[in-house]
Amino acid sequence: MRLYPAIDLKEGKCVRLRQGSFRDVKVYDGDPAGVARRFAEAGASYLHTVDLDGALAGHSVNLEVLRQIVRAVPIPVQNGGGIRRMEDIEEKLSVGLARVIIGTAAVRDPDFLAQALAEYGPERIAVGIDARDGWVAVSGWEQVSRVQAAELGRKMAAIGLRYAVYTDISRDGMLTGPNLEATVQLMRETGLSVILSGGISSMEDLRQAKAAGIPGAIIGKALYEGRVDLACAVIEMERGNTR
Repeated sequence: MRLYPAIDLKEGKCVRLRQGSFRDVKVYDGDPAGVARRFAEAGASYLHTVDLDGALAGHSVNLEVLRQIVRAVPIPVQNGGGIRRMEDIEEKLSVGLARVIIGTAAVRDPDFLAQALAEYGPERIAVGIDARDGWVAVSGWEQVSRVQAAELGRKMAAIGLRYAVYTDISRDGMLTGPNLEATVQLMRETGLSVILSGGISSMEDLRQAKAAGIPGAIIGKALYEGRVDLACAVIEMERGNTR
């Protein structure tokens, strides 16, 4: 199972939200590129980043910070937040990002996602499926759609999507354990390679995710709060990893 240490960006700083609320923000570091270097030095093979400001604004806000992160590390970096148009994808990839994650636009404009997949291929385009009680949330998680997570996943798989990031918003930033059941169910119903996000609090959470056959997990607050040692986690979780 691959680990994706998370760097969530707000106003150029490394932060974490609780349950996706922009009113409940904790700043952890003012140097996101430095955080990225430390994650890479600990053995991370891939980084996950989110432009929180961009998710609300509908366009990239922290592009220069993303550029600095990419330049700081020798490993691939993926990013979500504020990707609504082909120009947004081109802009993100131009700074060296390996993969972009489309969220709101995948719900509101499926044709855009299909165009992106046709242009860049399934290795560079993923979808973020962020859910509250099974319903997909959009616009920086501020709004809940009438689309169910599994329904969206099936539609995306049908047009060639390979990777999805699934977040149970109620677990995100809470350190209460991830929603393994919903993640595994989404994998079974869609055939997608689903990256787990939200709630990981310990090595035991990671072990259970790996045992459940989940191919990847994003880990954020547990690293910043010192609950998980990244170097040890990478050795244990990625042993025998092939992707």
